[in-house]
Amino acid sequence: MRYQISGKQIDIGEALQTHVKTELGVVVKKYAERPIDAQVIFSKSAHEYVCEATVHLSTGLTASAKAHATEIYAAFDSCCEKMEKQLRRYKRRLKDHHRDRTDPVEVLGASSYILASEQDTDGDEPDTLQPMIIAEMQTNIQTLSVGEAVMHMELSGAPVMVFRKQGKDGVNVVYRREDGNIGWIDPA
Repeated sequence: MRYQISGKQIDIGEALQTHVKTELGVVVKKYAERPIDAQVIFSKSAHEYVCEATVHLSTGLTASAKAHATEIYAAFDSCCEKMEKQLRRYKRRLKDHHRDRTDPVEVLGASSYILASEQDTDGDEPDTLQPMIIAEMQTNIQTLSVGEAVMHMELSGAPVMVFRKQGKDGVNVVYRREDGNIGWIDPA
């Protein structure tokens, strides 16, 4: 597994890097068979250290965790515990869904856009109501069951997940509602 350990406006010593590699390596190997890479970023927010970790797995899942603490090692340890909890839940859910799935997950390519409206400083109406596209990238739309889509959405921390439902041609969407429940859009 490849590690990318960095700090924003702070120096990361060799001892911390070694600690991150050993502890995160143990957690990831315990719950994931083929991890691809891990990115750990340390930063400082007022009096607290912030640790953000992202692990990419060969299954296409990206698990991420974030933690704050007054000590940098404590911030990483807390982040590592959150990552372990996510990966444990993911593995448990995979075991439950593994019996139903006989074929590997099918993937369909699609474009993904991030839109932003123009900021008007004087408070007047904008000239156009068209948002400006600030990011365009390729993404994969997986063929999953609804339960698997909800699992991927929760583990990635995303508010919405677009997928193709098994046995159907159309695109489905699951999303987190304001009341905390999960919504599912299944077009007819």
